[in-house]
Amino acid sequence: MAGRSRHTGAVARALRVLSAVALGTATAVIDLVFVLATLPFARRPGVRRAARGLAVLEARRLGLDPAALGLGADPADGRHARYLAARAPVGVLGGLVLLLLVWGAGAALILLAGWGRGLPVDGMLPSAPLIAYAVVGGLVLLFLDLSGLAGVYAVERGLAARMLGPDPTEALRRRIEELAESRAGVLAAVDAERRRIERDLHDGLQQRLVALSMLIGRARRGRPELFEQAHEQAQQALAELREVAWRVYPSGLDSLGLADALAGVAERSEVPVKVVCELSRRPPMAVETASYFVVSEAVTNAAKHAGATAVTVEVGERDTMIVVRIEDDGTGGADPGGGGLSGLARRVAALDGTFTVTSPAGGPTTIVAELPCA
Repeated sequence: MAGRSRHTGAVARALRVLSAVALGTATAVIDLVFVLATLPFARRPGVRRAARGLAVLEARRLGLDPAALGLGADPADGRHARYLAARAPVGVLGGLVLLLLVWGAGAALILLAGWGRGLPVDGMLPSAPLIAYAVVGGLVLLFLDLSGLAGVYAVERGLAARMLGPDPTEALRRRIEELAESRAGVLAAVDAERRRIERDLHDGLQQRLVALSMLIGRARRGRPELFEQAHEQAQQALAELREVAWRVYPSGLDSLGLADALAGVAERSEVPVKVVCELSRRPPMAVETASYFVVSEAVTNAAKHAGATAVTVEVGERDTMIVVRIEDDGTGGADPGGGGLSGLARRVAALDGTFTVTSPAGGPTTIVAELPCA
């Protein structure tokens, strides 16, 4: 099954390249006509917006993300028009390679049709040396043609990334800003988590230990029946301490793995939780930890604030990403900017992941975290 899946994926990629190059042949003519026709008006905002629109279409044709190339904003220079002019010859080259492929396929069909019926083709009757020559020559030409198509596609993508993408210095500056922002976010999330742990200890465990101390003191003054209550209080204090410890870091995550740790979250939850964890290999520890806390916080919020009666947790893989999806049937209206969810977003962003919250009024609430695992 895995081999068949790989073959299917390879065929799909080949068809995608073929269709992209074929479509690029047609758009190359359109791009060239546009550049020549608008050359006297190249500085006008309307022309620049139109050039950006064509550049967006070209990026999508090549499977590139227009937003990642910086094509979302209004153009401030003529780089889009320059790109359209530069890619036109490459598109024409792709058309010539495709024409050669079609010509070769037609020649092969003519040979097969004629020689299959024993008829001469261009005055040549089939013979073993001639058939061998035709087969070897055809395979070599097919290899060169397919290599040419792949080369044109690669040149097109490289040209788009170079001419449409941000300047390397600008990209580096943006990356530094993103890292500084994510670092500040992580520090804020750590401080918020520390404050929450302090509240849990002060408002929960500390109060219970005070009550336990008072019960033991009264029991020592001649009321032995209070020892049973003291024992119950001690058990509850131990359970709360264990819960706080798990919030700090789930000790079972190291030894048991993500699937078993999430099963523990489901067992401790106040509402039924269905966990589906399908991973072919164990992700890095940082990704496991972030995934665990995303699920734990989402399940806690669903039980405490959303009035949910059921939660579904799905953890799977997509390409090089670990995708964590949590959905509950609660009332919705979750605020992505709230303390808990914003802390999770910063934790995920620190790993170059994405974090989205969809929570319309009336529900359901869906939280999706995508974490790079490469």
